Amino acid sequence: MSSTGTGLRAAAAAGGKPGTVAGKDVAARPRDTASTQGRDTRDGWLFLLPYLVLFTVFVIVPAVFGLWISLHDYDYTLPEKPFVGLDNYTGLLTGDSPFAAPFWSGMQATAIFTLASVPLLLVLPLAVALAMNLRFRGRNFFRAMYFAPYVLGVAVVAVLWRYLLDTNIGLVNSYLDAVGLSGAIPWLTQLPWAWVSLVGVTLWWTLGFNTVIYLAALQDISPELYEAARMDGATAVQRFRNVTLPGLRPVLLFITSVTIIASVNMFGQSYLMTQGGPGQDTRTAIYQIAETGLTSFNSGVASAMSLIFTVFLAAVSVAVFYVFRDRDAR
Repeated sequence: MSSTGTGLRAAAAAGGKPGTVAGKDVAARPRDTASTQGRDTRDGWLFLLPYLVLFTVFVIVPAVFGLWISLHDYDYTLPEKPFVGLDNYTGLLTGDSPFAAPFWSGMQATAIFTLASVPLLLVLPLAVALAMNLRFRGRNFFRAMYFAPYVLGVAVVAVLWRYLLDTNIGLVNSYLDAVGLSGAIPWLTQLPWAWVSLVGVTLWWTLGFNTVIYLAALQDISPELYEAARMDGATAVQRFRNVTLPGLRPVLLFITSVTIIASVNMFGQSYLMTQGGPGQDTRTAIYQIAETGLTSFNSGVASAMSLIFTVFLAAVSVAVFYVFRDRDAR
């Protein structure tokens, strides 16, 4: 006898009708499920509420306010802030504004630093992570040693290296003299040494972060894949190209995006180590925006610079996502 017939007779015996169980309407269950889902959704929004409040107050509101400022001749020391429309933008884009040349010079400096630092911050941490992924005595000590500089603040790092790289009293030049490399190298006062110093210090400071991310991703790749590749006769280079790199693709996207964003926002190293010199050659876009808004008291132009800079950064981010997209996805 079917279970359906048994259920109907049991419902009738309980005084119910077909479609009920023990007098309870079966159709109420979907409504109960919908009620539960609604309650879960409400609870989820309650948990998100603190973050949403902070995001609104510290991101959305400043962004909208910055856009409003960019449409005005905004000097926070003066009561009058006349509306100028898109003049701040057109002045920067056409070169008519007196702040245009310094801004585009800062954009050029930002591009130089980014192009010099990002490839190194992608390749060298990967090489270190591959070495730290091997089994050898003292491995944990070396892992901690590579990551240790990252816990320092930019002010500590910049001031420390400013003294180490000083042309006259710096320890770096003293050690170079000790090994027979005479001549005081102007690490912070002449090109290209100023760029070499800024890129080198940034690499020393942030290499550990990318290394830790790479190392975690390497440990997540199944050893069976490497074993299968060895059994197929794959060389070390072939295993790296066909097993390691595909396994690192999601992490490569993350590291590339974060590294580019950090590099184009470089400010503290230049401000504290070279003061934007020699001349204004190492004054990055962020440096110039801060100088325009806080020193020249022209927040309207500074806000316009920030939004133009944001558009360029967004374009670079889209290009990075395009390069690392999953070409096998349909």
